[in-house]
Amino acid sequence: MKVLIVEDDPLHRSYLHEAVSAALPECETVIEAENGTMGEKLARDHRSAHVVMDLQMNNRNGIEAARTIWKERPDTRILFWSNYSDEAYVRGVSRIVPDGAAYGYVLKSASDERLKLALRSIFVEAQCVIDREVRGMQQKSLGQTRGFSDTEYEILIDIALGLTDRAIARRRNLSLRSVQNRLQQLYEKLDVYQTASDDHEDSRFNLRARAVTIAMLRKLLNYSALERAESELAEWLKVV
Repeated sequence: MKVLIVEDDPLHRSYLHEAVSAALPECETVIEAENGTMGEKLARDHRSAHVVMDLQMNNRNGIEAARTIWKERPDTRILFWSNYSDEAYVRGVSRIVPDGAAYGYVLKSASDERLKLALRSIFVEAQCVIDREVRGMQQKSLGQTRGFSDTEYEILIDIALGLTDRAIARRRNLSLRSVQNRLQQLYEKLDVYQTASDDHEDSRFNLRARAVTIAMLRKLLNYSALERAESELAEWLKVV
């Protein structure tokens, strides 16, 4: 067995190396990468390797690196090890997991034993292991407890990128009315609205900008999500 550790913090890489060695005595080789770009290359060079992946890294984040690795080898088992359980990260991971893939999402605050158990469960037994806090956010993302549908979340991303209603409709294959209805649903779920006393000329907020601000404060959006979305937008603009 080979395990590839993709983590930009040297101390965290050392800790993970020790955890892998302790949890997986059958592991003959541990490879280390300090960013997502190097991680993609080493995953390509060591095609049988399982992966422990940090999410927030400079020079290509963990979601982008994992998406490339899974595209080239969908049966790769990946454990995401992160400080963050933000909805932006949880949704980002959920969107790229191939059908039937064994993967995990464990927070860095988890105990040593929890991490070791996750390593064995995913890499040896091919089970999925998701921390309870992350699981709760996943359920919310699937539309429970005033969560956002995938279409609503995509529209939230699009308004953060500055797209007009008509551009969003074209990009998402929706009618203009559908986009506008979903925008109203977004405003309601984010508690962004104009009061009855606000007339058109004296409204307190630009609702689109306010929605993006509230989404950032609630950690529905973050830099990594917007960086990834900007890259996807650039690809879309090339073909329209």
